[in-house]
Amino acid sequence: MYPQRRLRRLRKRNIQPLFRETTVLKEDLVMPVFFDENIAKKKPIESMPGQYRYPLYEAGDIAQRILDKGIQAMLIFGIPGSKDEEATEAWNENGVVQEAVRMIKSEVPEMVVITDVCACEYTSHGHCGIVGDTPCGPDLLNDPSLELMMRIAVSHAEAGADMVAPSCMLDGQVTAIREALDEEGFDDTPIMSYSTKFASALYGPFREAADSGMAFGDRTTYQMEPGNAREAFLESELDLSEGADILMVKPAGFYHDIIASVTSLGVPVAAYQVSGEYSMIKAASEKGWLDEKRVVMESVKSIKRAGADLIITYFAEDIAGWIDEEQ
Repeated sequence: MYPQRRLRRLRKRNIQPLFRETTVLKEDLVMPVFFDENIAKKKPIESMPGQYRYPLYEAGDIAQRILDKGIQAMLIFGIPGSKDEEATEAWNENGVVQEAVRMIKSEVPEMVVITDVCACEYTSHGHCGIVGDTPCGPDLLNDPSLELMMRIAVSHAEAGADMVAPSCMLDGQVTAIREALDEEGFDDTPIMSYSTKFASALYGPFREAADSGMAFGDRTTYQMEPGNAREAFLESELDLSEGADILMVKPAGFYHDIIASVTSLGVPVAAYQVSGEYSMIKAASEKGWLDEKRVVMESVKSIKRAGADLIITYFAEDIAGWIDEEQ
């Protein structure tokens, strides 16, 4: 009459914690931060409530604040004072990211500083590298852009970055950057490749945050088609074969199946909970439609359950605080 196997036996409130399969830790989190050399005080990002662009001189203070909350890693983006078609400010030794890295490593040496290696914030056209004419019209040129990524990555390593993260989805980007770093003596600098990055509609708020809107076209010729699972796996497999130390799936929330498949490659996997995911949760919670804390914690727990070792999220500081409250 009654089931012998009663799963609710292990759901008593005092027993539940003993059998929790997935727990999000502070060590799992990476906080993305935007530094803008055009501003003198922090500037709210309207489409991402609670997030800001910070002036360069605050880099050390921001890093210390994040570290004090128990978050050990930052992913840095920069907004330069000027842009051009060849993104020359992206590899300027005195550029915004390079200076931010120096300040953070000088003032908060314990912080793991990861730098985004791309050009969309630095080009006047908003694309992720060098643009030229193709039979289908103007588009991102792969090999000339590889040369640019090599320069950017080396400049970040010279400034003291602990890790570089190429995000432009160029064919051969990991090989090119690895060779450039090794040639300059940075053979111990890891590469966290945005190895499977989809051409997602969820990046919209980031365009405001990083001032990286496009003057023409879109990024569908270099970022991934959202419906292509086999190609997504192959992208990460290729980056691993080129020497990537960490693979990344971006966005995270809609792509748990891809995260799970990429973990089968046997190396650490990062997942990026992107700006649109952040803004959707924020907007719904501000309307009173969702409980922000519960939804955020459920979302990042599901990302970790899918197999991610690192979770890059704009909620990182909030999550760290909530973890403290539960202890």
